[in-house]
Formats: sequence, C-alpha cells, structure tokens
Amino acid sequence: MGDRIRRWCQTGPGCVGPISHHCAGKVRDEAAINLNPEIDDLVPSEAALRQSVSDPACASSFPKVLRRRLDDFFSDGNISPKADRTMWVKIAVGLAVLAGSWIALYALKPDSWRFVGLYLINAIAQTFLLLNIAHDSNHNAISSVRSVNKALNYVFDVCGISSYMWRILHHRGHHSCINLHGEDDALTGRRLLRFTPHEPRARLQRFQHIYALLLYALFSLDYVFLRDFECFFFPSHDYLRNTKHPVREYVILLAGKTFYLTYMLILPVVLLGKSALLVGLSFLLAHLIIGLSVALVFQTTHCVDSTYFPLSRGEFDNGIYHIFATTADYATTNPLVGWLAGGLNHHVVHHLCPFVCHTHYAPLTRIVKETAEEYGIPYRQHRTMTQAIKHHLLLLKQLGNEDQVSLLKRLDSEA
Repeated sequence: MGDRIRRWCQTGPGCVGPISHHCAGKVRDEAAINLNPEIDDLVPSEAALRQSVSDPACASSFPKVLRRRLDDFFSDGNISPKADRTMWVKIAVGLAVLAGSWIALYALKPDSWRFVGLYLINAIAQTFLLLNIAHDSNHNAISSVRSVNKALNYVFDVCGISSYMWRILHHRGHHSCINLHGEDDALTGRRLLRFTPHEPRARLQRFQHIYALLLYALFSLDYVFLRDFECFFFPSHDYLRNTKHPVREYVILLAGKTFYLTYMLILPVVLLGKSALLVGLSFLLAHLIIGLSVALVFQTTHCVDSTYFPLSRGEFDNGIYHIFATTADYATTNPLVGWLAGGLNHHVVHHLCPFVCHTHYAPLTRIVKETAEEYGIPYRQHRTMTQAIKHHLLLLKQLGNEDQVSLLKRLDSEA
C-alpha cells in the first residue's frame, strides 16, 4: 500500500516525489507536518509551518510552489490570514445565540415543550461554536493577539470539554501524525471501532458501519464525562504520560466541568422547577446533536475509502505529500456547508495552513486544486457531505470485514 502512494508522488515535474534523491532529506521537514509545540502553547508557530527549502534545485517542487502560492494569496492581496469581518460576525452570532437561549429559558420560564426547544437551540449554538470558534482559536487562527485566541479557547470549557487537553490531542496527537496508527488520536476507537487497517480486527467490528453513527452521537458525552479525565489521570499515549500538566489545568478541568454540569443540569431543576427526567432527556438529546454533528464533520475528512494510512512518520519525504495522501475535502463549492462546519470541509487547506482563519479557506482550496492538478498530485474530494459520509461508512465496512493482510493486498491490487 505504501508503494501505491509513493507511485503517485512521482508523477509531477521537478522535485515532487519521494524518489527525487537530489531533494530527499532537504524537504523532509518542510511546512505542515513538522510540529513540536511548547507545553505552554501547544500550537505550532507559523514560522515552523512555513520553513522553506533553500536549495534552488527544489525551487519548482510541488510543496515549494504550493506554499509560495498560498502565501502570495495573502501578500499580493494585502489580506490578513486572521479573522475577517465574516469571522467576527460568526463569533458574535454564535455567542449571542448561546447566551440568548439561556436568558430566554430563565426569563420566559417556558412550558416543557418550549423548554426542550430552547435547550436544543442552545445545543446547536454549542455545536456551531465548537466547529467555528473554538477550533480556530485553539489554532491561534482568529487573531495575531495571543490573549484574544486564549480567551476564545475557553469556548471548549464552556461546552464541557477541556480546551487544554483538546489542544494536546489535536495538535500533538493528530496534526503531527495524520492517520498514523498508535499516534493519531482521531483513530482511537476503544476497540469498538476500527479506523485503520493496521489495527487488529475484532469480531464485533464487522457491524461497525451499522452502529458507528450511534457511537458518534455519544462522542461529546464521552469527552464531557470520560475522555478528559482519562487523558489527565489514566493516559494511554506516550506524549500524555510524558507530559507534566500544570496544576492550574487540573483546576480549570474540574471548575469547567462543574460549571458546565451546573448550568446544563442543575440550574434548570433548581431555578425553573423542571423535572430531573425532563432535563436529563433534554441533555441527552442535546449531546446526540452535538456529538453526531462534530464527529461526522471530522471523520469524513481522513477516514474514507480513498485516504491512506501510513506506517510511519517518515514514509513521505515531505509533510505536504502526507497531508494530500491522508486527507479528503467535501462540499467545497457549497458555502452553507463551509459556514456551518467552520470551513473544515476544506480540510486539506486546514492542514496546510492551520494558523489561517477558516473564512479564507474557499479561495485557498481553489489554489490547492489548481496546483495539485498542475503537478499531477491526487486531490481527494467528495462533491457533497452525504457522499463523504457514504465513503466513510464504506471504509468502516471494509475495515470491519477484512483483516490487515487481505485488506492491504486488495487495496494494492486496485492501485
């Protein structure tokens, strides 16, 4: 399977593939995959992501040309890569709906059905904020002023998820090792789901394409009640076991969880007199919406039947090739999907430019498509999100019904 991916890396002109020995080693650490964040930040610096190759022999390479064109979009147009007016409007709308729904709950004191309706509007606002605001701020993509990003980071904590732990898992456990078994945290399936052919297959997983959506609906509940605590106190990854978390982050973890569960579960019972059963069912339904929405937005970008699952970090001479092999876009010409999903449907650009605000992704994706076509580099995409979900479930079905050796042989034969 590795040979299959290496073959397409050799199709473009110039220094584009792993077999281009005159550039091998010189470009290995360029740009988007070289992440080694400081513990006090956990977000890679923009300079680290823009490291360039000084050897003129590599000046026409696909990674070099693509990086230059993406940078030129901002410099030639005198455009800031951070939040534009559209982004600030999204921030204002998201926070207003979140706050407004709770103000309406306590000001109007609605009956049971209206209570559930307002509660679910709040859940939709949380979903919108997680995808559009929290994700960008934790990439330092909203503002060049660090304190602004750090303040908006806490949207995660307001939604019951540790922003500190999410940054570690997302930056160290995903962006630096996309689709890499044992390292990419996004491939963690708790033995219930198999996301990579390099993971042993369990008998139950032959049905995973059927029950996966149900488990995705529990995704945010898992983070609120289990995952954050497991990562702090019972870490499974080496980078978590080797990290000494600041005491303040333990305090913020407990304070954030207490605050979230208080305003979501306790206050409606105490102040509004709603039954614990009604509030509990509303809470569960809210998280089914949040969990399913967020999980599908992310899972359809890496775990589809056309993406690649490398065996090691060093399998590609350049991190940009790693991104193109392991990442897929969807619905990039649908502005509504991009607006609701925080631009994460433009996922190739997100991994190439994680420090750029997502409201710039659409024109950057056009640059990526054109440059990839020019150099003969496969660019993976699905026309709609529905298609992306279908191909994600097809991958789950394949992984659930074939063991590693047979699956890899079949994929190689299809290459």
